[in-house]
Amino acid sequence: MPSTLIRSSRQGLAVLGLTALLGGCQGLTSSPFATSQEDPMASAPPIERGLDAEGLATLLTAEFAGQRGDYRRATLGYLAMAERYNAAQLAERGTLAARFSNDILLLDQAVNTWHEIDPAAEAPLRLLAGLALQRNDWATALDKRLTLVEQGLHGELALFAELALESGTDPIPLRERLREHLEHGGTGTHPHHYDAVLATAILEAATGQRQQAERRLDLLARNHSELPALWLTRAHLALEANNPRQAREAARRGLEVSPGDPRFLLLLAQAELMLGNVAAAEEHTSTLLNEHVGNQELQISLARLYLEDSHLDAARRLLLPLVGSDEPPPTAFYLMGTIAEEEGEVDNALLYYRQVAPGSDFLRARLRAAQMLIEDDRLLDARAFLRIERLRHESRFSELVALEVELLDQAGLHAEADTLLNRELARTPNDEPLLYLRAMRAWANDDIEAMERDLGRIIEANPENASALNALGYTLADLNVEGRLEEARELIERAHELEPGSPAIMDSLGWVYYRLGDPERALPWLERAYAGMPDQEIAANLAEVLWVLEKHDQARRVVEQAMSQFDEHPRIDALLERIPELAP
Repeated sequence: MPSTLIRSSRQGLAVLGLTALLGGCQGLTSSPFATSQEDPMASAPPIERGLDAEGLATLLTAEFAGQRGDYRRATLGYLAMAERYNAAQLAERGTLAARFSNDILLLDQAVNTWHEIDPAAEAPLRLLAGLALQRNDWATALDKRLTLVEQGLHGELALFAELALESGTDPIPLRERLREHLEHGGTGTHPHHYDAVLATAILEAATGQRQQAERRLDLLARNHSELPALWLTRAHLALEANNPRQAREAARRGLEVSPGDPRFLLLLAQAELMLGNVAAAEEHTSTLLNEHVGNQELQISLARLYLEDSHLDAARRLLLPLVGSDEPPPTAFYLMGTIAEEEGEVDNALLYYRQVAPGSDFLRARLRAAQMLIEDDRLLDARAFLRIERLRHESRFSELVALEVELLDQAGLHAEADTLLNRELARTPNDEPLLYLRAMRAWANDDIEAMERDLGRIIEANPENASALNALGYTLADLNVEGRLEEARELIERAHELEPGSPAIMDSLGWVYYRLGDPERALPWLERAYAGMPDQEIAANLAEVLWVLEKHDQARRVVEQAMSQFDEHPRIDALLERIPELAP
């Protein structure tokens, strides 16, 4: 399972939960796991309570640990004293340290401690809601946000409903929970009552209950027609229902209550495009651009809007001034390339793709260019293009080689892909990314000896390559290689020392302890790994250990969640073949 081996570089906590949904947390940095070199504790609240000798020693230890970057030790020290003195400020300080630790379970422990000490505080409630989302526990996240509402705060429920739909989670339980809130707990006197109504209508419309949603919005419009959010919701729902005329009318009403609001101008443009009125759409986008002169990001976003509906000329008119500017954004060249490609101008598209500078679109542009040439029956040209790009961009050499290997594999030319990889490694024998790639290909071909050889070369040259250490250790543990489990444990523990916050390495630790016959020791590591990175492979490992520990209901819940969350779950399928009783 290559993804198991590669995932050591993946982060355990997505940005979404703690930025989009946790904005405004008091006293906390805006980044989930900040990496600034400045003192991360500088913004924490001061320690003002009197302390005895033991308390003072513990807090000093925590302070020094935080300054040294040992955030786990700092967090545990603060939390111990927070519970001892019932001090919310210490729990908040511990939460800040935990966010820098890159350990999701430690953060969860810290936030829960803070919430228990100060149940009415807004920040821990918002954090708990976000952490629930990282576990894909949308029901708990909604309950936390409704608690905020009950305290008279803004729960941002309409935003929550939209995010829930985007995530693919089952919206019906969320819809019913909101209905219950409106029937029993929701009150029209709450300053943000409309938000709960909008959220409920969004979920009703998404679950086929458009009439109920419309009735709810009609009632809201009678008493709160001044709310921009009402018309935003109506316009969005109309667009989703493929009713551009109704969307246009709602957007116009929105502009009446919120003149110049760019959101309504954009919705008007979308509605006009759906109606085929490109000129009218361009009038609205021109108004937007005139109000935001020099905003290249907005210009690119509008160009994408036109491209979605294949209005190439309108998109080109927006992009041409950008590619001709003094500092052209790389994305503009990429989009111009897609337009030229769509029009069948392969060589012109190639020129645009080549001008995409290193950045987020760099590899995508080279991939698209090479694929375009291959689709035009010009495989040799595609390979020559990538070879030239490797010479032009030496810093992206390994990635461009990997890209060509992937394209050759897709074309069924596996032998040529192997030849390319071996040739480039002969030229650059210590290229760690290429050695790692070859090791993963060897693993996929069941050539464990070759995989171990390449991973061993990486580790020998760079003993601090956590990915290689973890990949080799996990493979030895997963295959249960006789006589080498202790070696696997040592490799994984070294990887953990280098990247203590990596959920993938935590999973490997738990798995090797399980293979060594210690499921009790394995369980907390697997739980922490799954909390930080809930993928189907970790779910399978966790479920198996729970089953062995006779926690059968918990094991089945993990399996059920994984099966509903992932379209493909080969590790779960393999586990059910071995332990059929685990089936939900």
